[in-house]
Amino acid sequence: MLAYIIRRILATVPVMAVVAVFVFALLHLSPGDPAAIIAGDTATPADIARIHQALGLDRPLYVQFASWVWQLLHGDLGISIFTNLPVTELIAQRLGPTVALTISTLVVSVSAAVPLGVLAAWKAGSWIDRAVMVFSVLGFSVPVFVLAYVLIYLFAVRADWLPVQGFAGLDRGLGPFLAHLVMPTLALAMVYTALIARMTRASMLDVLAQDYIRTAQAKGLANRQVLLGHALKNAAVPIATVIGIGVALLISGVVVTETVFAIPGLGRLTVDAILRRDYPIIQGIILIFSAAYVLINLLVDLSYTLLDPRIRY
Repeated sequence: MLAYIIRRILATVPVMAVVAVFVFALLHLSPGDPAAIIAGDTATPADIARIHQALGLDRPLYVQFASWVWQLLHGDLGISIFTNLPVTELIAQRLGPTVALTISTLVVSVSAAVPLGVLAAWKAGSWIDRAVMVFSVLGFSVPVFVLAYVLIYLFAVRADWLPVQGFAGLDRGLGPFLAHLVMPTLALAMVYTALIARMTRASMLDVLAQDYIRTAQAKGLANRQVLLGHALKNAAVPIATVIGIGVALLISGVVVTETVFAIPGLGRLTVDAILRRDYPIIQGIILIFSAAYVLINLLVDLSYTLLDPRIRY
């Protein structure tokens, strides 16, 4: 087990290296000159050249990349082109709202999707099963921003129950904190819940068709014991896998959700940085998101031995 953990951790190194190369190449080879944006419309070529020199953009790409990697190894994500502040400081300032939204979405999605998937599999072919599948299809079909605007219209504009936009930290009280998270969480959780519910149903249907489930039923075990103690336990590995894979959907949805609800998180920071061609911020955020995705999938892989004792590494 220890050897497997070490191998998986070491395997993340080349993955992050490939991500770093891809991010650097994608941003520096994309159209748009940050020096021209900073200088403004009335800037002369000499002004743009001076900014290039000040930012180090006049150096060859391989030199810029080597310098950037050296900074990364020392925990330095660079300096923002527009704010002239360290990228690590800007990310730390915006990290709280994104973490709160992500955790709330995970809790709501998993808590709702797993029971829905189990119920749909247990009542396969019934109206309950069809209703869950319709919900899953709608979850994939309706874009996050559309659902967000519908929630804003219903609960903020019409009913005036919840704040339209913004974010309130826990320092302002639990009530305002939860009130600002309800609509963003519901909007973002729709796609994630649909994904997990569909996979839970498919995995449970496969397990419920096994002989040991029929044996458990023949022994007179209650339905709750059969579903939770036998079926769900053995169907947990595919469910855990899709939860880890779905984090990619969650990360992309955070950007849209934070933009719609004006939440000052990493998603909003990403959009602003892209519009300004602020390369250091974009690179830093993508690396943070990539590292989080790799870490979560590593934890999912390690959880297999706890979910299914038959798995040994």
